[in-house]
Amino acid sequence: MYTGIEHTAIAAKDTSVVVAWYCQTFGFLIAYQNQKEPPTFLVKLGLSLLEIIPASEAPQTARENADPGLSHFAISVDDFDAAVDGLAAKGIEVTGVREASGGVKVGFVADPEDNSVQIIFRPDPL
Repeated sequence: MYTGIEHTAIAAKDTSVVVAWYCQTFGFLIAYQNQKEPPTFLVKLGLSLLEIIPASEAPQTARENADPGLSHFAISVDDFDAAVDGLAAKGIEVTGVREASGGVKVGFVADPEDNSVQIIFRPDPL
């Protein structure tokens, strides 16, 4: 009956800036944009969707990776070092780089509104 996660949503103070960053940084494509102001977007990378919705006026609270609640989402790469170098060429720092068991490599970047995005390489898909 259930077939997968359709999308993950990020509430952004400036949806257009955040969407542009994901498109320019990772190659997401805009799959949908409504006509509201500010707009809501669905952007697509492969078969994955990310929804960027307008945020409320509530302040964003700082959080650490293991704090309760949604921590991050991960973008898979087929060459970790090339991805890190490509992000560095765009002025984006990858932090927390480490190798996990089985040759898995991970690191983190922050989007323009400080949401955490993990970059992950798995030599053997799960």
